[in-house]
Amino acid sequence: MRILGIDPGLNTTGYGLLEARGQRLHYQASGAIRIPKGTLPERLKTLFEGVSTVARDAAADVAVVEIVFVNVNPQSTLLLGQARGAAIAALVAQGLPVVEYTALQLKKSIVGYGRASKAQMQDMVMRLLTLPGQPGPDAADALGLAICHAHAQRGLAALTGARTTMEQPAAAIPPAGAISATQLRRMRMRRGRLIG
Repeated sequence: MRILGIDPGLNTTGYGLLEARGQRLHYQASGAIRIPKGTLPERLKTLFEGVSTVARDAAADVAVVEIVFVNVNPQSTLLLGQARGAAIAALVAQGLPVVEYTALQLKKSIVGYGRASKAQMQDMVMRLLTLPGQPGPDAADALGLAICHAHAQRGLAALTGARTTMEQPAAAIPPAGAISATQLRRMRMRRGRLIG
């Protein structure tokens, strides 16, 4: 499964692509879309076009985006929400299903601590994907989202398989990747592990 992570922002939007084969994660690409100064509509258009291009070139099976958090400054939260909306619209326009995780879920999944710093995220992403150097902070968050989703899929597949083998006949096992976005949103992380 090819997973595209997107970390939206009005100045810089990070992206990270990896391929999950069984238990192994393989780095494919990462980077950042730089958005020049201008009016808000111009910046959103640049963001939409950039994410559309990345999504088209990535040939991913699923996209992962961070859920916006409420900031101290409500204006910043609204602007980030608009950037996130443009990114999600671009992904959906390219035919990708979109899954969302909170920053807390992301950080717990990657670092094991919900208040991890950007530097800790960069270091752990580099280690998990055996990269030769640290990715930029925006690309690290995007790759972290992709890793988080790969771990969640594995955990859900294991839970579904265990429940199925105990409670249902083998013919009722859903195919890999059949976990819905609704089921994923209901999952929670505690100490870097999936809980119901």
